[in-house]
Formats: sequence, C-alpha cells, structure tokens
Amino acid sequence: METMLSAPVKLSGNAVNEVKRLMTEPDFVQGQYLRVGVKGGGCSGMSYVLGFDQMEGDDDLFNVDGVDVIMKKAHGIYLMGMEVDYSDGLNARGFVFKNPNATSTCGCGTSFAV
Repeated sequence: METMLSAPVKLSGNAVNEVKRLMTEPDFVQGQYLRVGVKGGGCSGMSYVLGFDQMEGDDDLFNVDGVDVIMKKAHGIYLMGMEVDYSDGLNARGFVFKNPNATSTCGCGTSFAV
C-alpha cells in the first residue's frame, strides 16, 4: 500500500474533525478508509461518493490532514482541487462539496456536471 504525496481533494478543518469523530463511533469498522469519488446519476449527471470503505486494487491512497482517503484512480480528473467541508448549522447539516470543476450543480449540492 503506497500513500501518494499530493491529494487531489482537500478536507476543511470541520470535515476532518467530523470524519475523525465518526471513526471513534462504536459501530465503526476498523480497517476502512474514507472514500471520496463520483458515480453516474443525480439530477446533474454525476453524484459525489463519500463514505467509509475497504481499499480496492484500483484505488489511490492519500493522507489528508491525518485522515486516510481512498479514491479510484479515474476519479481524480473530476475531483482535482475539490474541498469537502462539513456544516453543522441550523439550516444545513452535513458534508458540503466545493468542486471547481463542476460546470453546473443542482439544488441539493450532491450532484454536478463537468
């Protein structure tokens, strides 16, 4: 397993804190990594993937502020320069994706086009 030096995505301080908190929950399965990626679908054509998962053969591994992040090699072109933030405000709570590659997004904030 090889860790790359430069991750295509960034995690805000709030996102790092929330991911690390989730990893201390009693039901967290040890040996999983934070997966960031994309999949086809959603109202704008592509949706973001964010969750804990096992590493697979076509994944790259990055360490982002102490969090091990895995991503399919092919997803980097869609996510280069993206920041994942976490909001816990009254009006919105959850992870927020700020992707400079998105040419359009939908109202839900989890679907985009490139």
